[in-house]
This record gives sequence, structure tokens and C-alpha cells, in this order.
Amino acid sequence: MIYFDNSATTQTLPEAAQRAATAMTQGFYNPAAAYSAAYAVEKEVENARSFAASLLGATAQEIIYTSGGTESNNMALFGSLRPVRGKKRIVITAVEHPSVFETANAAADASGAELVYAPLKADGTVDIERLGEVLTRDTAFVSIMHVNNEVGSVNDLVRIAEAVRTFSPNAILHADGVQAFMKTDLHKLPVDLYSVSAHKLHAPKGVGFLYLRNGIRFAGGQIGGGQERNLRSGTTNVPGILGFDTALRTYHANKTAWHAQMRRVKMRLYRNLITLPDVVLNGPAAEEGAPHILNLSFLGVRGEVLLHALERYDVIVSTGSACSAKKQGKNRILNAIGITGARQDGAIRFSFCPFNTEEEADAASNVIEGQLRFLRRYKRR
Repeated sequence: MIYFDNSATTQTLPEAAQRAATAMTQGFYNPAAAYSAAYAVEKEVENARSFAASLLGATAQEIIYTSGGTESNNMALFGSLRPVRGKKRIVITAVEHPSVFETANAAADASGAELVYAPLKADGTVDIERLGEVLTRDTAFVSIMHVNNEVGSVNDLVRIAEAVRTFSPNAILHADGVQAFMKTDLHKLPVDLYSVSAHKLHAPKGVGFLYLRNGIRFAGGQIGGGQERNLRSGTTNVPGILGFDTALRTYHANKTAWHAQMRRVKMRLYRNLITLPDVVLNGPAAEEGAPHILNLSFLGVRGEVLLHALERYDVIVSTGSACSAKKQGKNRILNAIGITGARQDGAIRFSFCPFNTEEEADAASNVIEGQLRFLRRYKRR
């Protein structure tokens, strides 16, 4: 199988799976318990927290473990807005993941807050020169994704943070970093909140974290037993956290080589396919976007039809976010950056991991070329 849908999820590293299994079968104790075996587990979790924090230039106290990106995004928004009284504005982009987009819309409906969308460029990035147009003194919360999960555009969080501090000094700035963490070179976060998901990084599903900058007003998430500094209650997911820790340490040790490998595979596939008739790039220039995401439109063929045709040859791709794959209708992300009609209908997202190869890119290209020739014979006239 050639698996080019790594933005949906990644294969868990064997060593990460083994560490999670060991935590379930040997170190299975609840770290909140008072005896020594539980304390040893708690120490492992805190060591993992410290390492994760170090990758962001943060402190261990600024890392709140969650169940993944969706919970982190929900927690970021609601935890930031609950302490705010009076008139408030929420600013997001129209290309956010559903766990930000739908949550922001729900929060605005429930609280009466004004929801405004930041201006975008055609490549899917925020138009920073115009961002000040939507930032007001009563803006309470701004959420702008770091790397877009469908087209791979990379936002400049440093410049965005400067604009937010200038025009909306009281606003809390959040970034969805699910597709960016460990896949960009940002070493110190300029934002107040940052969401991360483990299963995008060859770690188990069901775990992630929210970076929460010390000193901001924040009401937290789940209420209960007081875990995670009383900000996110619930029994600690020790197997997930420790499996995540092993995957992070492996990723960190190989980060430079792995980035280069993903970029090579992406560019090989791009150069192979862009020369075919009626193939168009969506989003940023291939060499400028994230190293692991490529979005192309194959005009004259519906993306879903091509996806299933490729699946028969064990080439796995997607038509967009896995969270939206079974929803009917137009692609909100592509619509927002002006990609409509036949170009939207024929869009396919390819997403890579460090273990994909250029040989796989060549093999997939050959299958795609053959299926395009076949499917275009039946193009509606």
C-alpha cells in the first residue's frame, strides 16, 4: 500500500506502541494515587510533559494534556471566553479546522459575541497587511491555524501576533498547531495558546496537549477531580502520554532528515503530476508550503471518483479533512480561497510522512496518470 493520507492520521511507531502497551500492562497505576508505584508513573508523565514543553520553548506548567486536537481547540476557545464580560469579538479564518470553525460559531451563537473572519490570500494564508481591519479593542479571542490541513499553507505566527498585540492588546491569541507541530521550525511560540495532536506524529490516537501561556486569564475545560492543575479534569491517559513521549523523542532526533524526506517525496510527486494535462496546484507554491501537504486539482474528474479508483490500486489519498470526508456539499476551505467549480470538484490532497519514498511517488504517479486517462474518457460533455 502507498499511504498518502498522513494528515488524517499516521501509523504509530512500534516503539511508541510498545511504550503505551507497557504502561497498560505493567505501569498501569493511576498517577493520582498516593502509593509509590503510582508516584513512579506520575514522574514519567511529568518527564514527558517537560520534554514536550522544551520543544516549544515553554515550561512544563504550560502544557495541559488533553484527548487531542479537537478537545484542545474547544478548550482554548471556551476557556478563554468564559472569563470575558460584556461586548466581545471573536476572530478566526474561514479555513479553520471544524473543531475551531464550528466551535467559534457555536460560541458566538451562545454568547452573542460577534464572529468575524480574517482576510485571506489566494494561497490560504492570512493577509497580514489587512488583518488590522478586523481587529478591534473589544476583540477577545483570535484563532488562526499555523498550517492549513488541506492545502498546506503556513501562517507567519510572529507577524500575526504583532498585529494582534497592536490592534487588540486584550485579545487572547490561539493557533491550531495540529498540522504544524514538529513539521515547522518554530522553536518559541509567540501565541497564548497552541493545540497539538499526537496521532499526526506517529503516536497513539486519543491524546494531545494544549500549550497555555502562563499569566493569561483562562477558565479551563473539564471539571472533576482537578487533574492538570485543575484545568482539565479526568483520569490521566498514561499510555497515550507515554506513547506520545516516545514518538516525540524519535521525531525530534530525526527532525531535519524527516523534514527533508517529506519535502523530497512531495516535490517528486508534484513534478510528476503537474506536467499532466489539466492538473492545477491549490494553495501555496509547492516549495513554499508545509513539507508534508500537497493539494492538486485534476480537472474533468471528480475527486471522490479518483480517490476510489486509486484505492483499487492500493494508493490511499483524500479529498480533504478526514473530519469532513463523509459530509456532503462544497469544500468550505477551498471555497474560502476562491477554488470553485471543476477545480474544487477535482481536488485531491496528498499528505506525507517521513517513511514515504520517492519510489512510492513515482509508482503513485503512474497509477494516477493511467486512471486519469481512463476516467476522462467518460467526462460529461
